[in-house]
Amino acid sequence: MEVAYLIETVIKVVVVLLVFSALAGIGTYFERKVLAFMQRRLGPMNVGPYGMLQFGADAIKLFTKEDIIPSNVVAPIFKIAPVITAATAFIAAAAIPFLPEFTIFGYTVHPIVSDINIGILYILGVMGVGLYGPLLGGMASANKFSLLSAARGAAVFISYEVVTGLSILAPIMMVGSLSLIDFNDYQLENGWMIFNMYGVGFVAFILFWIAGFAETGRTPFHLIANDHEIIDGFGTEYSGMRWGLFFIGEYANMFFISFVIPLLFLGGYGDGSFLGAMALLGKMSFFFFFFLWTRAAWPDVRPDQLMWLCWKVLMPIAVLNILIAAIVMI
Repeated sequence: MEVAYLIETVIKVVVVLLVFSALAGIGTYFERKVLAFMQRRLGPMNVGPYGMLQFGADAIKLFTKEDIIPSNVVAPIFKIAPVITAATAFIAAAAIPFLPEFTIFGYTVHPIVSDINIGILYILGVMGVGLYGPLLGGMASANKFSLLSAARGAAVFISYEVVTGLSILAPIMMVGSLSLIDFNDYQLENGWMIFNMYGVGFVAFILFWIAGFAETGRTPFHLIANDHEIIDGFGTEYSGMRWGLFFIGEYANMFFISFVIPLLFLGGYGDGSFLGAMALLGKMSFFFFFFLWTRAAWPDVRPDQLMWLCWKVLMPIAVLNILIAAIVMI
């Protein structure tokens, strides 16, 4: 059994790495198409039918492009920073149940790498470490604009991690567990978390969703490398696949957050049936699409506005939500 468990774990790790690395590339195609549709453009059209092979062309370009290490950078840190960003995104996925368990050839497969009893804490902790990728990348670059972008990004990540942690405390108090599978089972018996306890679950859901945009560095919280700036933020001096690793980490985080939100608040995969699994994938697809939709529809906010929103609006609401949950439970 130990050998079978080890083989199963290795297979699941490889599948997660391959599938979500590919989805990160495919996600860029869908993003460009969604943005083009909303802005009355065609988007990618030349590589393959309807430009469907564009992500493959991008991958070939990234893998074959020259990897340039500029002069005066701190080379060891400059090289490792993109790896930190991509690695922490995939390491965080170890505690996410992507589908309900199923049986194949008489063997029960659990589509989660490791069901640890502190799964949510583990995911948030590892994703928090991911801020060191952009921070170290900017600090190691011989570019003051990269440094400023890295510092700005670190401030956003650290600030909104507070909101993320506080927002899920109320649901954790209700469930009494940090395991995402326990969250799914609790909602199967008590209904979706978003509708529980006099609006406490709904407020927690909105707070967590907003903080998810900051955690992934997406519009309107895209302050790490603003699109309207001439430079590419902390990634200005990166090229080739090192730059691609930053991109893979960002899109992988978007997919993983899109899985975590329905698992925490929207019933997860329900009773574990095929329809429940499809429902989870549908919810995940909606949240991923919403990331793209928001980029097309909303402008970026200023750094001071973002900090004001975090510390003077969202954090007090999160603390008040915890107090209300405690009073209701008592």
